[in-house]
Amino acid sequence: MRFEPRLKNTGTPRARRIRLVGALCAVAASAALVTGCGGDSDKSSADATSEAAKTVPKEAPSKSPTGSASLTQDQQERKALLAATKVTYDKAAATAVDKVSGSKLTDLDLEGLDDDNDSDDDDDASGSPSPSPSGSAAAPQWAAEVAEKDGTVHNVRIDAVSGKVISSAPENDQDADDKKETADWLSRVKQSPEQAAKVATDKKKGTVTSIGLDDNDSNTLIWSVDVVTDDWNKTDFEIDAVKGDITREDVDRD
Repeated sequence: MRFEPRLKNTGTPRARRIRLVGALCAVAASAALVTGCGGDSDKSSADATSEAAKTVPKEAPSKSPTGSASLTQDQQERKALLAATKVTYDKAAATAVDKVSGSKLTDLDLEGLDDDNDSDDDDDASGSPSPSPSGSAAAPQWAAEVAEKDGTVHNVRIDAVSGKVISSAPENDQDADDKKETADWLSRVKQSPEQAAKVATDKKKGTVTSIGLDDNDSNTLIWSVDVVTDDWNKTDFEIDAVKGDITREDVDRD
């Protein structure tokens, strides 16, 4: 495709015009007439140039290529973390529940995704987490919370590469009111975390990176589910923990 206009063939008319001007100049007796002939030629050329300029289309504005924008820092971090993660959320959840007999999952997060690592909730009895079985301190990890029937919460950390339990301990700062609230929530829940995750991923295909039991501004008990899609954006879902309906959906495109 050509982006410049093709010039029209003006050889024949221009030849006749040159011969005519040349004849007039040849029979002219004075310098003034010769000067006048040169002026007519310049004027004709200028007029022709002006007319030609009108036929040149304006250059179309360049457009930014679609789909070629670089990933944001958050998207790059999600991509790198999920590439390193080998244990899916459901396997991590099952491992955490098995670690504490009679417990149920209340929270699960893939550590390092869009937030700062908070070791306060994941400390073991000695006050510091055990080293990763994979041998890498930077290995991705699942930070889980499971609760017994009386509401006692345990923090379980799982290596997201090997699937092995790194540490497990009761939550340090849980008081009687906290236990009572957790036990009440567990007694009201009708949808399992796996069911809530399926509702979210049926709506938007992707990888579950977080799921947690909570209540929203309307005091509705919900499962909060994060799903990372193939474009490395993250969608936050709120799923009614009793009815199983989606009550909120928000896409984080950062």
